[in-house]
Amino acid sequence: MTLKETLARLKSMSNEKTMAHNRKFGLGDNQFGVKMGDIRALAGKIKTDQALAMELWETGNLDAQLLAVLITDTRKLTKKELEKMVQSAGYAPVADWLYSYVVKVFPDKESFRTGWMNGRNKWAARAGWSLTAGNIARDPALVDIQALLDRIESEMPAAPPEVQWTMNTALANIGIHHEKHRQRAIAIGEKLGIYRDYPVSKGCTSPFAPVWIGEMVKRQQG
Repeated sequence: MTLKETLARLKSMSNEKTMAHNRKFGLGDNQFGVKMGDIRALAGKIKTDQALAMELWETGNLDAQLLAVLITDTRKLTKKELEKMVQSAGYAPVADWLYSYVVKVFPDKESFRTGWMNGRNKWAARAGWSLTAGNIARDPALVDIQALLDRIESEMPAAPPEVQWTMNTALANIGIHHEKHRQRAIAIGEKLGIYRDYPVSKGCTSPFAPVWIGEMVKRQQG
């Protein structure tokens, strides 16, 4: 499919309720309001198409960028292209899909992590902290947990909301997966109070770190 054909297909799947929902959460006007399930279905038909993915990304359109993530061929994606995508994600749903489907499986992702965390771009920082949260849970030899706790305690209150979210995930993962540091992680969460009053649907776990840690540890212990 060409870029023009793909955008026309996305536009044909426009849904007013989805568009209204997206706008309510600040996702802007450059969108068609396509349901995520429909985007996934279209991606399934396209499979991978790296050239088309990059063209879709350049539009800045929310639905086009979500589709671009799903059809990106990580075997052909260059480090320069990945860097550009990460820094220009624009919206949390796009950034999170990009992390889950592209960044997390990129072979040389670790080479970016620290630079992203220490840089000024909030979307790159969000990705860097997501990678760090993953390392805390699955490969802790790659991180200094004590230093991370110090940094979270001092930096998270003033961090942009886009970065706070994944810093908080890192904090929760420390408490969940590392008993030695659990009490300090909980204490930092209580002290900062970030997401203490976050609205949560029935049956879902609060993102407030002390509650999140407690719930997951309870599940681990049966």
